[in-house]
Amino acid sequence: MNALLSQFVNLLASALLMLSFAMISQRRILSLIHLFTLQGATLVAATILVGYATNQPHLYFSAGLTFLLKVVAIPLLLHRAIDRLNVRWDIETLINIPTMMIVGIGLVIFAFNLALPIAKLSATVARGTLGIALACVLLSFMMMITRAKAIPQVIGFLSMENALFFAATAATYGMPMVVELGIALDVLVGILILGVFMFQIREQFDSLDIRHLERLKEE
Repeated sequence: MNALLSQFVNLLASALLMLSFAMISQRRILSLIHLFTLQGATLVAATILVGYATNQPHLYFSAGLTFLLKVVAIPLLLHRAIDRLNVRWDIETLINIPTMMIVGIGLVIFAFNLALPIAKLSATVARGTLGIALACVLLSFMMMITRAKAIPQVIGFLSMENALFFAATAATYGMPMVVELGIALDVLVGILILGVFMFQIREQFDSLDIRHLERLKEE
């Protein structure tokens, strides 16, 4: 039974990796939010499976908290932000998508080689997914540094936090409850603060339109 559950966890881990690749190749902000929501739902399912396979009741609470935060609350906040800011256009990237995909494949190979010695020492049911979790972290970090807009960078940060949470689940069956609650609160507060800053930046740039400076020069 545990072997079957382990295969399902590996399948969900592979889905997380594919979603990470889809996110770094996505150009539209709305689709990027949908992929992040799907990534959160996949993380919830993987956490529930690990909790069932290992009889760790606290993982059910972690899954519920992740669902409320990553599948419901944060996507709603992001949708409201793009509606208010009217930023549904294509995402600007610092390097082209094919190059990012090639670099992403290299990061996956590096992550698997780096995690292999650690996975051999682990006795958890999800030890085979540690390399995938590390690869998702690196891919999310690459998405953060290759985006020119604020919202995709925020989504990249949140995706990296998802990967770190999955790595903790795969390696040690989750973090202590106090730590999880603290991280959840920090992430939610961080999103609210970033939303306020994005609105302030948008208002400031609207008031400093260079066309107004051109009119002033003409006068």
